[in-house]
Amino acid sequence: MAAGTRRVKSVEDSIRDTDEPEHRLKKNLSGLDLTVFGVGVIIGTGIFVLTGEVAKTTAGPAVAISFVIAGVVCGLAAVCYAEFASTVPVAGSAYTFSYATLGELVAWIIGWDLVLELALGAATVSVGWSGYLNQLLGDIGIPLPTSIAGETATVNIPAIVIALVMTGVLVLGIKLSSRVTGVIVAIKVAIVLLIIVLGFFYTKAANYTPFVPPAEPAAAGESGWHAPLIQTLFGWSQGSFGWGGVIAGASIVFFAFIGFDIVATAAEETRDPRKDLPRGIIGSLVICTLLYVAVSLVVVGMQPYGELSTEAPLAEAFSSVGLSFVSSLISVGALAGLTSVVMILMLGQSRVLFAMSRDHLLPPGMAAVHPRYGTPYKITIGTGIAVALLAGFLPLGTLAELVNIGTLFAFVLVSIAVIVLRRTRPDLHRAFRVPLVPVLPIVSAVACLYLMLNLPADTWLRFAIWMALGFVVYFAYGRRHSRLAGAEGEAAARRLAADREARR
Repeated sequence: MAAGTRRVKSVEDSIRDTDEPEHRLKKNLSGLDLTVFGVGVIIGTGIFVLTGEVAKTTAGPAVAISFVIAGVVCGLAAVCYAEFASTVPVAGSAYTFSYATLGELVAWIIGWDLVLELALGAATVSVGWSGYLNQLLGDIGIPLPTSIAGETATVNIPAIVIALVMTGVLVLGIKLSSRVTGVIVAIKVAIVLLIIVLGFFYTKAANYTPFVPPAEPAAAGESGWHAPLIQTLFGWSQGSFGWGGVIAGASIVFFAFIGFDIVATAAEETRDPRKDLPRGIIGSLVICTLLYVAVSLVVVGMQPYGELSTEAPLAEAFSSVGLSFVSSLISVGALAGLTSVVMILMLGQSRVLFAMSRDHLLPPGMAAVHPRYGTPYKITIGTGIAVALLAGFLPLGTLAELVNIGTLFAFVLVSIAVIVLRRTRPDLHRAFRVPLVPVLPIVSAVACLYLMLNLPADTWLRFAIWMALGFVVYFAYGRRHSRLAGAEGEAAARRLAADREARR
């Protein structure tokens, strides 16, 4: 490994940077605010679509168990994030954690990787938002032309508008962002709860039998680069239904949980991060898991799983019992859900890039904080423009799976980093500690890696190309300009050595 790439930025230096006047973010967030952020980004269209799709094709009524399994896997990663976030309460999430444990090159890789999860994710969700808006406008008789709205649009105007509006909210302050998110989350959770309560009265016990349908062999599917990597490498593919189908369903519905890690990016803007961050991360995941399980039980109870729609299962299930008006309600819930997802993904992206710029791995001028609003406004505006352009002009369907692989890769590295930091810095105060170390972090890393192997081989190829581009940028710019490269880096190395000597 090239000299300098293993440079570690100490936890103390990371925390010290947060007090620099030109880089100081306002601490306005509470544990409740963080929980709302987590719920706001996790609950999107997955709750309205994946429930029926997985029940019909993969798991049957046992889709509820698939959600529980996926929630447990996410929970393993969540407790790793919670320990780090409470120990290193600094903006940047997995990037900052990796810098303090695995070195500069790995930190750069994870920061570059998070662009896939956050910026590309925000663009993809903006396109989905445009589609739901047009569907809702169609329900009231004023649809927009498909050339300017929806996934097939030439120039997706609503997607551009929502990205830019959310950018404006983010620039105006983290407290305003949390209030907007709170209102949106209240609307969509109220709609989800109404759907659960209303649908419960139309469930039939017969629709839950058999709860785990008999296993069926895998149908002839994609091959080569389009097949899951685990099938390409080992020739192993899971069938449908049975317990194998339940586990396969967990691999699919896992992606409905993506986003809880973004809570950690707001660490530096939290009033009491050592207590509030673990509560926000774990609390939002528990709430969303319960909502997902409840919705899945309702949808398979209202309509036999084999008759469910794969495109709009909830809307079709309510139509089948004569409650067609709920379709518009679901569209409102989905629209509200996606609005908060767009904003919080861009919030996470701006904070990761802010941390990288503050470390001079990206141009340091980008890390300027607005003197009045206390937000990294330059990076936020740049992120918003990039997301708007991606959402407005590029077809993002085939790129969406890159969001999944980028997220899982971050989970793997954070799980490993917990073990490393326990060994290198056992003296650090940890307000929250992962139990059963190293067993639980290892299980978390293996579980996430398994889900990665279930993604198509061509997704892995695109991921490898993106990572290769990241290496080029790092060695061309980041490695030479890093704050740990010159005299400041030598001073940091002396402080790190002195700290290690003092701990002996």
